[in-house]
Amino acid sequence: MSQDSRIAAIDVFTVIIPQDEAYLGALGPGELVNNAGYLVRRGNRTIYPAQMRSAVVRVTLASGEEGWGETYGLVAPAVIHALVSDIIAPIIAGRSPFEVQAIWEDLYDLMRVRGYTGGFWLDALAAIDIALWDLMGKLTCLPLHQLLGGKHRDRIPAYVSGLPAPTIPAKVDLARSFIDKGYKAVKIAATASYDGVEREIAALREGLGPDIAIMLDCHWIYTPAEAVALLQRLAPYNLYFFEAPCKTEDVSGLADIAAHASIPIAAGEEWRTVFDARPRLEARAVSIVQPEMGHTGITQFMRIAHLAQAHHAKVIPHATIGAGIFAAASLHASSTVLSLSWHEYQHSIFHHSASLMDGKLQCSDGYFALPEGPGLGISPNALFWENATKLG
Repeated sequence: MSQDSRIAAIDVFTVIIPQDEAYLGALGPGELVNNAGYLVRRGNRTIYPAQMRSAVVRVTLASGEEGWGETYGLVAPAVIHALVSDIIAPIIAGRSPFEVQAIWEDLYDLMRVRGYTGGFWLDALAAIDIALWDLMGKLTCLPLHQLLGGKHRDRIPAYVSGLPAPTIPAKVDLARSFIDKGYKAVKIAATASYDGVEREIAALREGLGPDIAIMLDCHWIYTPAEAVALLQRLAPYNLYFFEAPCKTEDVSGLADIAAHASIPIAAGEEWRTVFDARPRLEARAVSIVQPEMGHTGITQFMRIAHLAQAHHAKVIPHATIGAGIFAAASLHASSTVLSLSWHEYQHSIFHHSASLMDGKLQCSDGYFALPEGPGLGISPNALFWENATKLG
């Protein structure tokens, strides 16, 4: 291997993502932004920033070739900076991006003794992993989907995620506007259904008709018994899937919900590795797996997808707040997954993310376009650099 194709430097940036409104919609009763710029959604007790951010890494080879990766930077992005700069960069300096899966496994083992098999550490690994795959594509002049074995589709079906409108009639109107543009599925979040989940689902079914897929994201807020009871009440509305109904650590509770459910149970956005997916698939706790590229990176995304297919489960990737880099990676990887039926479309964020990138990062008429060119097929543009800050 030429010395020019070895890792010479890694830089980390925090990127501010433009936005029109708060994620999941306006603040609910009792919710406020604190002096650190964070708010806690009372429904799922989860912290979010008022200003959307992402953590982006640039891996540079001795030749000067650059690869781009990304992970979540919503909360305490400086943690990602420290992990990459302090631990990862010195460890993998001088290695080849063609060792990407071996590098992931070496880095995973580094922190096991400290209990870090998830969280910020695995997020940092995801960003590095994406950048190394991007470099492999650039060095071979191949798009990511070819490196992964070939695509099954040229475009990815998109479901509309979130209806951030103030009233149920306004939410129905917003959903209808997407249906009129060619989209065939919408998802709402129980944590933002301030007028009641059942009322909102009923109104959507009446307003959208019987042929549109309606999904419900519960954000882990119910006990298993509550979730089963809610599913029974929602049965007349023919939901497409019921997502994250109970606490993520309650695997047996999730399996119990699935055993009583007449519709598919979905989960996986918070998983980092195939080791998170395996016990849930083996317990038949899910029939739809939702890997999030920003948490998994490409290596683990594909391992989770292959395991899901081996258990005859569908793959419907999660997608949320990012600068466009892990979105491109997710679309490439999704095109190679045979059992994929949809990909999440965060309409309030995606186009802002795409504005930070050069390259084909588009969603219209109910479908994502597949990015074109070697590697991820996208790269940061001038607007990205206007919103990027390098720490340290």
